[in-house]
Amino acid sequence: MKSKYVILASALLISVIAFAQKDQIKAAEKALKSGNPQEAITILKGAEAASATAPDSEKAQYFFVKGNAHLELANKKVAEGSNLSLAAKAYQDLVSVEKTSGKDKYSTQATTSILDIKFKLLNSAIADTKANKDIDGAQKLYDAYLLDKKDTINLYYAASTYVNAKDYATALKLYSDLKTLNYSGKGTSYLATNKLTGQEDLYNTAKERDLAVKIGTHEKPKTEAIPSKRGEIYKNIALILVQDGKIEEAKKAVADARKANPTDTSLILTEANLYLETKDFETYKKLVAEALEKNPNDADLVFNLGVISANSKNLADAEKYYKRVIEINPKYANAYINLAALKLDDEKPIIDEMNKLGTSDKDMKRYNVLKVKREDLFKSTIPYLQKAYELEPTNIDIAKTLLNVYSALEMMPESKELKAKIKVLEQK
Repeated sequence: MKSKYVILASALLISVIAFAQKDQIKAAEKALKSGNPQEAITILKGAEAASATAPDSEKAQYFFVKGNAHLELANKKVAEGSNLSLAAKAYQDLVSVEKTSGKDKYSTQATTSILDIKFKLLNSAIADTKANKDIDGAQKLYDAYLLDKKDTINLYYAASTYVNAKDYATALKLYSDLKTLNYSGKGTSYLATNKLTGQEDLYNTAKERDLAVKIGTHEKPKTEAIPSKRGEIYKNIALILVQDGKIEEAKKAVADARKANPTDTSLILTEANLYLETKDFETYKKLVAEALEKNPNDADLVFNLGVISANSKNLADAEKYYKRVIEINPKYANAYINLAALKLDDEKPIIDEMNKLGTSDKDMKRYNVLKVKREDLFKSTIPYLQKAYELEPTNIDIAKTLLNVYSALEMMPESKELKAKIKVLEQK
């Protein structure tokens, strides 16, 4: 007889807890509607333990209110990153509960909110990186990836941003995830210039881009191939491993990548760069020759060889490769920019010597020789900078570099005209 009363008492206790949880969820909803999301979260914490044994309908409601409260805090810029992630987690739990129960009361709205959170995380990450808060930006990019794992590029951006933040351990983990996924990132960009802003906008499909051009908001449509990012991914894996003293692991990582992707020529460059880092110049030269043999007219490949050569201070080879790029593709703006940069690098030793000279006749003669040499150097960069600016008229960095050259050579009419154009660019 006593055991019967114990069972009844237990049932009554569960019922009381269930009612208490319902009341707490209602109270949290009321606080949220009154504009007090933090109060709503505090109330929900009291219902957290009971939610595990609650009916599915109450669990869903609990997660819905919790997600809304955290999202509202994020919208108010209160611990934005963590609250966006907590909101997304609550909505994901909600969708999981309703999927199991077969009921769909909140899932549609929750799914829409998850998509909204993803874009908020991405926009916030961009703001963070612009403000040099790379570690915060990297975490938000990774959280955005976790919300939509089909959008793998966010995992790639997260890894790259962790490198910028010098958190190499986390970067290596994410790059390893990209390696496991055999991520390439190869694709096509559909671009058109916005008539209002003068900036190029990116579209997901050619159809969307062409429609914008047709209705008149955009012009100058163009399609660009997006090269494989595997080379960069494996290069960074290798460089992190080299930094950790794991040279053989780095070599194995790149060798494995080449076996898995035999047609990806960017990986040959990655391996070449690795041997360059380890001062194995013979293997480096052999790999460079292999890369050129496979793809002698690949402008991107030849350009990357130029960059590698410049980084290794082999400036003659760098210049040769950049000029070869221009032969292959006369509209390759970065080749002109890097050729100008190679020339401008020679200015520093000239300036250093000029600054050490005195006022004797001998020193003044040498000064005049160096002055002419410096002027000739600046003159040699003008065709490259002018062509780069012609190809990228909205690139303010190119414009300012060209302006500095004009000013150094006292080319006043050209300086005046370019200053006016830069002013317009800065106002956009």
